[in-house]
Amino acid sequence: MTMYIYQQAEIKKIDEIAMMNGLSYFSLMENAGKGLYQTLLSYIHKEEKILVLAGRGNNGGDGVVLARYLQINGYDVSLVFPIGPPKTEAAKQHLSLYKQHGFSLSVWNPEEHYDVIVDSLLGVGMKLPLKEEIRKVIVWANGKKARRIAVDLPTGVQADNGKVETAFKADATFFLHGAKPAAFLLPSSVYFGQTSVIDIGIPQTGNAHVWTLEKVQNAWPRRTAASHKGTFGTGLIIAGSDEMPGSAILSGIGALRSGIGKLMIGTSAYCGAIIAGRIPEATYLFDGLEKVAKGKVPNKLAAVGIGPGLQDKTNINQALSVLLEHNIPLVIDAGALLEKAWKTSSSLQRKAPIVLTPHPGEFSRLTGVSIQEIAENRIELAKQFAKREQVIVVLKGQYTVIAFPDGEIIVNPTGNSALAKGGSGDVLLGMIVAMLATHHCPRSAIANAVFIHGLCGDEYTAHASDASMVASDMERLLPAVLNRI
Repeated sequence: MTMYIYQQAEIKKIDEIAMMNGLSYFSLMENAGKGLYQTLLSYIHKEEKILVLAGRGNNGGDGVVLARYLQINGYDVSLVFPIGPPKTEAAKQHLSLYKQHGFSLSVWNPEEHYDVIVDSLLGVGMKLPLKEEIRKVIVWANGKKARRIAVDLPTGVQADNGKVETAFKADATFFLHGAKPAAFLLPSSVYFGQTSVIDIGIPQTGNAHVWTLEKVQNAWPRRTAASHKGTFGTGLIIAGSDEMPGSAILSGIGALRSGIGKLMIGTSAYCGAIIAGRIPEATYLFDGLEKVAKGKVPNKLAAVGIGPGLQDKTNINQALSVLLEHNIPLVIDAGALLEKAWKTSSSLQRKAPIVLTPHPGEFSRLTGVSIQEIAENRIELAKQFAKREQVIVVLKGQYTVIAFPDGEIIVNPTGNSALAKGGSGDVLLGMIVAMLATHHCPRSAIANAVFIHGLCGDEYTAHASDASMVASDMERLLPAVLNRI
């Protein structure tokens, strides 16, 4: 099942369309509460004391329905309204139904012990700063020894950005209809815990979604017995310099271990002499940056990557200008990202994609936006940049965002701090080049490369410390991870 990501305005529009199609707020709330109950069953036991903290809006109404299902099924649940009774019509109706079943409200007692605390105080309409009465409830809940469950999003977290002051620290969050951007932003993402989506009876669709293992497998090219090296394309990676030969090694490893048929590495003669024994499977274009800058581009290339370890700005710009004239998928990273030549691409009638792979610091220099603001709004900022510049943006980091010129957003769920090492991005560039060469769909190729790159980090930390991983570990991790896929 695809996990779609919806902004606050989109959720409001979806609700309005549902109303027009005859699905009332009362029915949506009933579906939400029932779904919450069914999902919560795997987190609770009959002998546990459960507290539902309900707010005054529709989010509180979802909590009322949840409490009713818990009561009907014999759970020890207390439903409280610590900031006042419901004020929306649907929530009032469900509270009336709750009482008609013979269930009564509880008085919130801060001294009482609870095993599970459910937060249904505030929904997607929440704005900062929190009112003091709500902040006190959240601080109390976070201080209790209890499992904490958030309905739709933790109170104190805004749906569309990562800004947080005080927020409910959930062990699990149950999204209603779809995920919210804040679940993939910083610092807000740390407040969500495990996440899952509850169907509330509205068809799912949207431009933003999370990539999954199932999507990777469905898009993965099948290798037949009759395949040959030409079947899987030829890639060129322009990388490495006398001072940084390792960049070419790591990019080459990423490409070759990701299934490319033939790989050519364009690098300095000195660098090539060092790495040829390390990567004997590649062919070498010595002084490759200079040769491409002079217009010497090899024939029949399926994809090109440029940037890791490069320092000669004049030749980088000239090489980019030459490559942009060829209708070949082009991946731009590191030393080539901050140069001006690729920015002329929007005026070119170019069908092949241009892929930029900045980390937050590089994206900050490209946009003039602070790193903190990027962390809090990386989905929207990447989307705006991709549309404006007509490029594909792979904004690296936790929950890497892939933004396309037409507004589609893919968020990657894999990876961890083990990948926060020099050279990790070089490997990713090679992987993207390889997958552009071997996949039929460029979007799936890029998303698969990012997902698998992150999965290698997850595989490593399943058996070793994240601090100990280095980029060259990808050479042994990639075969094992690809075997699983």
